[in-house]
Amino acid sequence: MAEGAWLYILRCSDGSYYVGTSRTSLEFRIAQHNDGTFQGYTASRRPVELIFAQWFDQITDAIENERRLKGWSRAKKEALIRGDFASLQQLAKRKRRPSVKG
Repeated sequence: MAEGAWLYILRCSDGSYYVGTSRTSLEFRIAQHNDGTFQGYTASRRPVELIFAQWFDQITDAIENERRLKGWSRAKKEALIRGDFASLQQLAKRKRRPSVKG
């Protein structure tokens, strides 16, 4: 695990999702979240549950994808979690704004 990292999604006790990356084992990282080691988003939303994880050979790729997923809608995150790539593609299509003639 020298160069790579995990991208993971947690479900918090309030039903919200947290997206993060870790170079350590996922079990250790989730324990840290549940122990309150991190004073960020999950600290007041414990316990958390791992619901998605993907390994990347380069930490930079994991971080890039973390940033991308943090900008996604809840529906897109849930499609990824389910492995529903057809829905994910549909949700990823940009909505066209109606043209304004003036």
